Amino acid sequence: MAEKIWRLHLGGGQLVATAIHDGHELRPEVAKVMALSDAERLREEDPFTGRWTAIAPTRVVGTRSRFEVDLNRAREKAVYRVPDDAWGLSVWKVKPSDGFVRRSLAEYDAFYASMRDLFTELTCAYGQFVVYDLHSYNHRRAGPDGPPADEQGHPQVNIGTGTMDRRRWAPVVDRFIAELGSFDFPGGRLDVRENVKFQGGNFVRWLHEAFPTSGCGLAIEVKKFFMDEWAGVQDEQLIVAIREALRATIPGVLEELSRL
Repeated sequence: MAEKIWRLHLGGGQLVATAIHDGHELRPEVAKVMALSDAERLREEDPFTGRWTAIAPTRVVGTRSRFEVDLNRAREKAVYRVPDDAWGLSVWKVKPSDGFVRRSLAEYDAFYASMRDLFTELTCAYGQFVVYDLHSYNHRRAGPDGPPADEQGHPQVNIGTGTMDRRRWAPVVDRFIAELGSFDFPGGRLDVRENVKFQGGNFVRWLHEAFPTSGCGLAIEVKKFFMDEWAGVQDEQLIVAIREALRATIPGVLEELSRL
């Protein structure tokens, strides 16, 4: 049986918060052939997103690096094989063996089996549920001293809804965006837009295919304006403010869900 590569905290209610790219650990056989430094891996992971899951009674946080197995990609792409799979990075000292890949994919399969069980239980208990699928993304790919990416194409918070039946879940999505955008955030209101940079990854795609009438997955990508993505250092005030902004959306989102 695959080793568990996520933490699940079960609580009551219709809200789940996930941070499946929060993890940084590697199992020993992966660490042995990993060509990337800790800093290089951290730059493409989603550090601190696990802290934001504290807003929900039920929480799922990944513990392993996406460079071991990426839980937000389709199964055939979940283990990075070539640089094109990983932002041009050469991930491995030696090519992963078939057995190595099978063991990583066993972890992947165990995760999705667990999520199917969880969401089936929520469907039976409540009829419908919402998942806040929390991620972060880089915007300084020109280097630590280079210019940031243009703001027009890189909102502070990108809400990905491209994998859902948007008409069915429109009240929930619209209320979430409105509540998040109206939060009194340090320095001014957050720039929250839909499907600008990302439309949602494999996790919410799978959720909407497996639970089309009961599960609403919001793919929430926060630009790394809350940290130095090259040094890996966070701005604690902004980390907390983002958590509280997300928390402020919950009453309205659950209210809209109850009306569907």
